[in-house]
Amino acid sequence: MKLHALPKVCLSSKTAKRNDDLKKLDLSCPQIMGILNVTPDSFSDGGQFNAVDKAVTHAQAMIDAGASIIDVGGESTRPNATPVSIEQEMQRVVPVVQALRAQCDPNVWISIDTSTPEVMQACVEAGADIWNDVRALRREGALAMAVKLDIPVILMHIRGEPTTMDGLAVYEDVVSEVMDELSTTVKMALNAGVHRKHIIIDPGFGFAKGYEHHRQLLSQLYHLHTLNLPILFGVSRKRFLGEVLSKTGLPAFANNTANERDAVGMAAALLAVQQGASIIRTHNVAMTKQALALWQQIG
Repeated sequence: MKLHALPKVCLSSKTAKRNDDLKKLDLSCPQIMGILNVTPDSFSDGGQFNAVDKAVTHAQAMIDAGASIIDVGGESTRPNATPVSIEQEMQRVVPVVQALRAQCDPNVWISIDTSTPEVMQACVEAGADIWNDVRALRREGALAMAVKLDIPVILMHIRGEPTTMDGLAVYEDVVSEVMDELSTTVKMALNAGVHRKHIIIDPGFGFAKGYEHHRQLLSQLYHLHTLNLPILFGVSRKRFLGEVLSKTGLPAFANNTANERDAVGMAAALLAVQQGASIIRTHNVAMTKQALALWQQIG
């Protein structure tokens, strides 16, 4: 497996500092994004943190464990998830962003996992820093909003919608096709006026891909560096990891739950960082931080 250095990229944000200085995020060393789902139906932790006080407590625990980014999501994107209205999504995420800004370290970055431009605008007004869009700015008005907000955006590879993506997981060469489709997405954003310095790419593990596609992507993730953009890697607790465990043939792993996939997810994160991934999106921040500490200290 080819090792690849992380890009010398530094994100900046002016949305949430309590003074006039720009906030910086150095992507030349691995950063951890802690997942904060404030939904009742997420596949791993739905309903656990959808009260504001519980969400803030969990976010602070992830920050204490090493997260530099908290990714707040108010709409589940698991396969066949129930869509939510703009009003519902706002009611879930905006109070959490406001509370995080008021109670947590201002240097922590807040990312919003949404495809809805109105939600993103409200969250930026509340203090959010990053737009994490699984649909890569394809909803109506999203491109124009990204240009207006002028903040970092994460563009993920997906085909179709969460309700249709499984039927679109057909590839002849998944690595080259994901790269080509991400390249098209990036060009679309640039042509609309999104600044290149604000773009992060995500190969979309868990979205319109099967086991073999994930295996190939993970082993050849370094190819994405031909796009010359920072890479986010997010496979935490997803079905692919469960399939990896099941393929061991051991009865103890045959019927694994999402929460039981953290160790294999940590191993996958290390493989991704070794190939130059800049951001690891994870449910288990502490375990990921411990693994990265070892990797950095022996590197």
